[in-house]
Amino acid sequence: MDVKTIVLASRNKKKIAELQAILAADLPEVSILSLDDIGLEGEIEENGLTFEENALIKARTAMTASGGRFAGVGDDSGLAVDALDGAPGIYSARYAGGHGDDAANNALLVQNLADVPAERRTARFVCCIACVFPDGREVVVRGETEGLIIDTPRGEGGFGYDPYFYYSPYGKTFAELSAAEKNAISHRGKAIAKLAEALKSL
Repeated sequence: MDVKTIVLASRNKKKIAELQAILAADLPEVSILSLDDIGLEGEIEENGLTFEENALIKARTAMTASGGRFAGVGDDSGLAVDALDGAPGIYSARYAGGHGDDAANNALLVQNLADVPAERRTARFVCCIACVFPDGREVVVRGETEGLIIDTPRGEGGFGYDPYFYYSPYGKTFAELSAAEKNAISHRGKAIAKLAEALKSL
């Protein structure tokens, strides 16, 4: 078992880069492989009912697909809007039907909030990360960042709902933040920092 290599259950290059950048500060010796790197084809079925369950499904699949050589890491993240009873939640990537259609997802979000006043558009980005080791040990951590949903997109960076997620302490949307700013305060950044602490203790 190689304890210095982990397989991230993703093909999203931006997500892999974020994980590598944040982990590097605490665990510079750890290298990250993607699903493509280990030759796993097809999509992992996310049929859990919570962010935590889906993260564990992905992590277990990645570890198994590596032949038990590497730890598997899976993350499930999304946007939870209070006025929409927590939606889109675990369905954030496919809120409008198709998977990963950012434009359609954001259009539906704004449409569903059309009658909600600005001060009631409170929301949070949630990220749960699971790490599953070949010896059976499992770690699950969670990070959250509070914000507001705005009507008009701002910024060119990030992905997903970032242009509509306004972070008031910085006076910017997530899409307007630099990579360093976002990593310092984002839900994923917080979860990865917790993961790094858990990995160091293990």
